[in-house]
Amino acid sequence: MQLHSQLIGTGHYVPEQIVTNNDLTAFMETSDAWIQERTGIKERRYFKEGVDTVSNMGAKAAQMALANAKVEAKEIDLIVFATLSPDYAFPGAGVLLQRELGVPNIPALDIRQQCAGFIYALSVADQFIKTGMYKTVLVVGSEIQSNILELSDRGRNVAVIFGDGAGAVVLRATTENKGILSTHLHADGTYAEELMLEHPGSRSKTRVTPEMIENGALLPVMNGQAVFKQAVQKFPAVIMEALEANNLQTTDISLLIPHQANLRIAEYVQKQLKLEDHQVFNNIQKYGNTTAASIPIALSEAVQEGRLKSGDILCMAAFGSGFVWASALVRY
Repeated sequence: MQLHSQLIGTGHYVPEQIVTNNDLTAFMETSDAWIQERTGIKERRYFKEGVDTVSNMGAKAAQMALANAKVEAKEIDLIVFATLSPDYAFPGAGVLLQRELGVPNIPALDIRQQCAGFIYALSVADQFIKTGMYKTVLVVGSEIQSNILELSDRGRNVAVIFGDGAGAVVLRATTENKGILSTHLHADGTYAEELMLEHPGSRSKTRVTPEMIENGALLPVMNGQAVFKQAVQKFPAVIMEALEANNLQTTDISLLIPHQANLRIAEYVQKQLKLEDHQVFNNIQKYGNTTAASIPIALSEAVQEGRLKSGDILCMAAFGSGFVWASALVRY
């Protein structure tokens, strides 16, 4: 009897504070038109200190997903938490989410795969369910990134892109022919330094120095051209890999939810795969790039909007820092 991981509940949470492109013009030389032309982003959300944390945003998204799944928190067997911005350097955010939900003793693990983190987390959860080890798994992606951005001309190219938020799904074992059909994971560390946050890191004897602060070494760096070039190659390839593994065509995709990195990348992928507008879901315009949270937030909104029905083929794909890239194919 083969077990499948059925997606039975989705949820999301975004902070209340909306930061528009025009708001950013007070801090840097930019414009709404410039940002929209290059990224498609119109606004993003920033967390409120003392109110929002990565773990409690994840908990709010999880509570919504659990309610939609009609599952109680005590039924969760495993938590898989994807984030690059945990509350603490250690321990991981998974155990803090566990505490927020009041479910002690169950295992909780963190996934650090940046923009592909949610799909990596889905794949990990899927393996535990397929082997019969766990029945109900909570998968969460949550990020607070606004506090590592510098709102200045120096930080502009990265600062205009990223935002904060959280998304979650509940997976449950089923013997029905639905749920996750396959996941496909890849990485190439050759490009690790093209998109990274180097400090504070363990490679330097002193993790934070005044000089690091002064010269911007505590800021994320991105080679935008290198990221774009690789993304537009890897995205279509990993989507086709998933389809071919399941003997499906692009016309079989009911909905593609790409990682919300840049609307121009998503539009390029849509054109390359000859997908219709109704086959692709984007919400980067409202939230910017929320890294590991972007796909589950978009999935939750797509479900709310009625974009998926039972039996539909859902494809999710991501590319990000590492470089890492991945896809998941789901019979909804």
